[in-house]
Amino acid sequence: MTIGDAAPVPAAFRRAAATLRPTEVRPEIELEDIPAPQRLAPYSAAVGASVYRDDDELAVGRLIMLFDPDGQRGWDGQFRLVAYVRADMEPEITEDPLLGPVAWSWLTESLDAHGAAYAAAGGTVTRAVSEGFGNKAEDPVTTELELRASWSPLEEDLSGHVAAWCDLMCLAAGMPPLPPGVAALPQRRREDPESFRT
Repeated sequence: MTIGDAAPVPAAFRRAAATLRPTEVRPEIELEDIPAPQRLAPYSAAVGASVYRDDDELAVGRLIMLFDPDGQRGWDGQFRLVAYVRADMEPEITEDPLLGPVAWSWLTESLDAHGAAYAAAGGTVTRAVSEGFGNKAEDPVTTELELRASWSPLEEDLSGHVAAWCDLMCLAAGMPPLPPGVAALPQRRREDPESFRT
């Protein structure tokens, strides 16, 4: 290898990155490739998503795949997924003391429902209230739920994990998962997996 040559992207990372963009998602969800953080792992890729009802954006999120051939402490493997979901919620819902455990169960139950094997899961659920003051005093008070989580997938095929994350966003937005046997619509755009770079 000469100076200036980049190390080849590991095949395991390429295979996993190719599964980050499913061919079918619910029509309420728009997925897009987004820049991945560069300092958390030697290789990373990320997707962002928004959940819409008509023209109203109900939830947003991002899912980051990290890959370190040597693994990292607490990962239980070479891969780590980091998820973020934010959704507007009614004030009475955010005041419920069971919201945290319920929101966390949305993630774990969605992973289980999609057969997405994982280890070392952890995260936080946050309720946020925004009030306007001064020239924003007339703005309505808004309440939001934020869920941040990470876990280690036990396989390179991440499609079940992506589907679970999409279900989590829909649940946070107040939409139940699709019933069994109901197909999602084909995704309008599909990126070339080779476009994932560190």
